[in-house]
Amino acid sequence: MNKDSKRMSSPDNTRSNRRHFGNVLLVAILAVFILLGVRFVYIAVGKHVQHVSLSKQAQALYTEQQTIHAKRGTIYDADGNPIAMDTNTYTVYAVLNKHQVSTTGKPLYVTDKDKVAKVLSKTLNMSSSEILKILNPSNKNTFQVEFGSAGKDLSVATKQAIQKANLNGIAFTTQSARLYPNGIFASHMIGYAQPTTLANGASSLIGKMGIEQQLNRQLSGENGVKQIKHDSLGYTLPNSQRNKRSVKNGDNVYTTLNPDLQNLLENQMQILYSKLQPKNMVAMMVDTKTGKILAATQRPTFNASTMQGLGDQWNDLLVSDPYEPGSTMKSMSLAASIDSGNFKGSDTYQSGRYKIGNAVVPDWNPAGWGTITYSKGFDLSSNVAMAHLEQQMGANTWKKYIQNFGFLKSTNSGLPNEAHGAMQFTQPIEQANTAFGQGITVTPMQLMQAYTAVANNGKMLKPYYINKIVDPNTGKVVYRGKRQVVGNPISAETAKKVRQHMTDYVYKSYGMGKDFKIAGYKVAAKTGTAQVVGDNGQYMDGMDSTLNSVMGMVPAKNPRYLMYVTVNQPKKVPDKLITQWENDVFSPVMTEALAMDKDTALPGKATSTKVPKLVGTNVDDAKQQVSDLSLTPVVIGDGSKVTAQSPSEGKKTLTNQRIFLRAGDNLTMADMKGWSMGDVLEFAKLTGLSVQTSGSGYVTSQSLPAGRTIQEGTGVTVKFK
Repeated sequence: MNKDSKRMSSPDNTRSNRRHFGNVLLVAILAVFILLGVRFVYIAVGKHVQHVSLSKQAQALYTEQQTIHAKRGTIYDADGNPIAMDTNTYTVYAVLNKHQVSTTGKPLYVTDKDKVAKVLSKTLNMSSSEILKILNPSNKNTFQVEFGSAGKDLSVATKQAIQKANLNGIAFTTQSARLYPNGIFASHMIGYAQPTTLANGASSLIGKMGIEQQLNRQLSGENGVKQIKHDSLGYTLPNSQRNKRSVKNGDNVYTTLNPDLQNLLENQMQILYSKLQPKNMVAMMVDTKTGKILAATQRPTFNASTMQGLGDQWNDLLVSDPYEPGSTMKSMSLAASIDSGNFKGSDTYQSGRYKIGNAVVPDWNPAGWGTITYSKGFDLSSNVAMAHLEQQMGANTWKKYIQNFGFLKSTNSGLPNEAHGAMQFTQPIEQANTAFGQGITVTPMQLMQAYTAVANNGKMLKPYYINKIVDPNTGKVVYRGKRQVVGNPISAETAKKVRQHMTDYVYKSYGMGKDFKIAGYKVAAKTGTAQVVGDNGQYMDGMDSTLNSVMGMVPAKNPRYLMYVTVNQPKKVPDKLITQWENDVFSPVMTEALAMDKDTALPGKATSTKVPKLVGTNVDDAKQQVSDLSLTPVVIGDGSKVTAQSPSEGKKTLTNQRIFLRAGDNLTMADMKGWSMGDVLEFAKLTGLSVQTSGSGYVTSQSLPAGRTIQEGTGVTVKFK
């Protein structure tokens, strides 16, 4: 019985254990559900998991963030014409995948390779056979192909020419680029900007030289950010776009460069550079009353639109490449001698050779001119005279004036890589050498600044090239250039005496500057011929081993314009003297500047006139007004009322210049033959033409014939000579 009773209790125990396990399992499941419920409530209320915001994650999943690219600021000349501006370039590609069709079934791939090759060969620098080879790749699964460097950086005109052929499968990608409509126009001073890949992978236009580099931050502006919300299917939700950060376009920069003078200077410099084939050349003009740089260039230079020639000369020679100036330094030593009370022009000395210690200072004419006065010595550009003057005033006094004239330190022009210059000044012979421009190095910017003290009655002005900087977002002027006196190295009386000696240098029968006379004006000038140091550290011999220069100011008694021209190591000097060749740059540009100013223009010569308000007037009446002012009207469009004009109201322009009048929207191409670069740019500004230029001087040909219908964005190539 006992055994049976034990056997009977076993099933009871099993059922009891099962119930117990079931209860435990139920409690465990309930606990898990309770924990999950609490967790769910926590997440639902707090919307955070492991410090991550679920709401923000969900929002990010359906929110697209787009960058709004800032427009790079435009650089203008003194008349408000663009020198550097934003544009687009294009890369052409061909789709080969035959599955690419539009919603209407139209092929979006190349269907006629022979036609594509024929059309592209006319616009790209490639042959039809080269293009066909690319269109028939060995890999039959190739989706699309490009055409190498020939298919990149295409202008809008080239893109439009390709699009006119209506080629299936030909498409374009767009890249931001910088347009320099003038081509060669103070290229090293303006510089250039190129698309550059940044650390974050984005591409941006970055200044690489000149103003583009100097003011890169201001020109670049600040990109904006835009948010767009989508639903779960990817469709944009209505009214969901908002700016997270507003875009700030780059500041616009207005330079002091006068377009008429700059274009003329470029033209004359190119002619001289072609004839003499020097190592390099520099030219610069400054308004002596304000310090404004009106024109500046160098050779070799480059075309900022095509970058052609950039590899020939990277440095901005105005500020970054010091050199021994030679005899143009003699005006400084003469000024120091006069100002320190040591100069006695009627005293005499023995010219030809002057021994200082164990060294000898020679005149450029080793035989000399006998015993002459110091005044005549300056007119003959005597080294010996200057060495005597340095010895008379003493090295310490002369060094003080060198420093007061701003040499051996930066002018703080703002242009990148500005040099300070250097000087050898330990031994007596070295101290004497600096008085005639050897053993001391300067930059053109330093020398021009020093000469403003002579031109401006002792007040030394800082040359500047930025007239103003304007924030396009607010219209406010954020910077304005101004006349700045940076020193007073000599007295007004000394400056007048130096100018008189520089005038004698041009007009005395024996003066060395007689080639720089300008009819109707008195010119004060000083030339220089400096020996160039070779690789061995020794001075080289021969005309092709000299740096030749002229510094001149006009009118001599009360100078308005100061101009400097250098020709370094010319390979050829055909037909006439080097000074006569230099005058082919100096005289035309100086004469043009004088004629443009009513205070310096000669009676009966070309003078400037103020452009009247013509917008809103009848076309015939506007033409009559323009003609009455001895200006030439050019009407654009077939409307009856003037809707826009260039130059704008109040601008000054030379008589006999063109005034452009827009009337209506039916625009046709003008006959530009004989136009200046400035005329072409004025026309383009009113019509929206996209201009590509080559050469300098005046228009000889244009890619679009006169009378052709044009619209904004139409491309035209204009050649100058």
